[in-house]
Amino acid sequence: MKAAQLTALRQMAIREVPDPVIKRPDDVLLAVRAVGVCGSDVHYYATGRIGSQVVEYPFTVGHEGAGEVVAVGSAVTSVKPGDRVAIDPPVSCHTCDQCLAGREHTCRTLKYLGCPGQIEGCLGELLVMPEECCFPIPDHMSLADAALIEPLSIGVYAVQQSVPMAGAKVGILGMGPIGFSVMLPALAEGAAAIYATDRIA
Repeated sequence: MKAAQLTALRQMAIREVPDPVIKRPDDVLLAVRAVGVCGSDVHYYATGRIGSQVVEYPFTVGHEGAGEVVAVGSAVTSVKPGDRVAIDPPVSCHTCDQCLAGREHTCRTLKYLGCPGQIEGCLGELLVMPEECCFPIPDHMSLADAALIEPLSIGVYAVQQSVPMAGAKVGILGMGPIGFSVMLPALAEGAAAIYATDRIA
């Protein structure tokens, strides 16, 4: 298959890479149809790192994705070939103390799609993810919209964890995609005013 890979600092190329294959009973093989470019992808491209996560070239970035199910492992029941799905990028172990306590997002061995040293990203033609990371989307939703579910969910969660929005005045520092993903649900929940700032006007 072809994948858009980081090949060196500030360099990308379309390269032939091995097709991913189903290895576990809960694996789902996806044909990637839409991918968002996150700020973290831009950082990996421009600087080759984010904190302790350093790109080892070549590497495929991308974690905001959607696609069509091509094949499924023997234990998969929630999706089938032909289904269109949004992709949830974190993969937890389900065996550590955090996972067993219902905090899979703080899994001791959490792997993240499109993060160096973890899972090759979705800027390729095919991708294998666990069933639990594949969410069917309704027929009326486009795959491009489905790829935005991951960043939008961050804003929705932030609003849910905040004060009640009805009549609230909300401050947002930074109006990139995540800032907008906070603004939209805040307004939908009845925020009276949004005060936003960004260093790039």
